[in-house]
Amino acid sequence: MGKLEIRNLSKAFPREDGSSLVVLDNISLEVQDKEFVCILGSSGCGKTTLLRMIAGLDSAESGSIVLDGEKMKGTDARVGMVFQEYSLFPWRSVIDNIAFGLEMQGMTKDDRYRLAERYLKLVNLTQFRDSYPSELSGGMRQRVAVARALALDPVLLLMDEPFGALDAQTRNMLQKELLEIWEATKKTVVFITHSVDEAVFLSDRIIVLTPRPGRICQVFPVDLSRPRDRTSPAFAQVRREVLDLINLNCSIQ
Repeated sequence: MGKLEIRNLSKAFPREDGSSLVVLDNISLEVQDKEFVCILGSSGCGKTTLLRMIAGLDSAESGSIVLDGEKMKGTDARVGMVFQEYSLFPWRSVIDNIAFGLEMQGMTKDDRYRLAERYLKLVNLTQFRDSYPSELSGGMRQRVAVARALALDPVLLLMDEPFGALDAQTRNMLQKELLEIWEATKKTVVFITHSVDEAVFLSDRIIVLTPRPGRICQVFPVDLSRPRDRTSPAFAQVRREVLDLINLNCSIQ
């Protein structure tokens, strides 16, 4: 299972003058089990803050987050997160980075390596098992981060612009690989992006946020079969519809 329900979620940060900066305002949405949802919005609209609250890394001013019928409080072992920064331990090898969370859970070395090897193969990095992060490209480091999150077997995978710092060619390649991993693992995915093209390529639905304070402007279903061809007229039409929606209704520039 992996059904996520967000109910009337709001978040504000205190300012030095004693006032508050409202970042998210009354967010309510549902993400179905095994669904791939992209949250799309401009910089500063609260996308990352929303993801951090789902992950239990930030608290909400009001509202609730429910996973499979259970209200979430703080961090939860059922939730995995991949950050935009690779956040790998530079002193640990690839296999040891992937196995880190399993080690913290008390799993024996043989068992955690056996499981880590499985996810290493899933992200096509078996030959780099004993390499260190400094020896890998940016795309490879991000694949290690994805494998590390998946090794903990979360029901919900949160991804905060994981490909945002990569060049276009690498980004497109990793998007395709991510969909293959998603189809193989059947995880529920919430993916943050500011790229319309990325959102259309990846998601079942696109949640469009307004500029700060972030509110849900529109929920856009992407009714395109996979694999998706970015050069097809159908893809271009959906991308145009999302852009028109943003420009006319959501004021994201």
